[in-house]
Amino acid sequence: MGLGITELLIILAIILIIFGAGKLPELGDGIGRSIKNFRRAVKNDEIDVTPRSPDRVAGRDEDPPKGGHR
Repeated sequence: MGLGITELLIILAIILIIFGAGKLPELGDGIGRSIKNFRRAVKNDEIDVTPRSPDRVAGRDEDPPKGGHR
């Protein structure tokens, strides 16, 4: 019981109506990157938790709290 051409076209039409034609490339790109990252994570035994840049250390990339001190 797979999906036929008619069902796929209906699903594509619904997605087109919901997201619009302008967002489809971004949506496809995001889904593609997610699948690629998932496959990489499943393939590798180790998970890389290294920050992307030195500034992304915990707390440094956030704006300082506004207001007074507690």
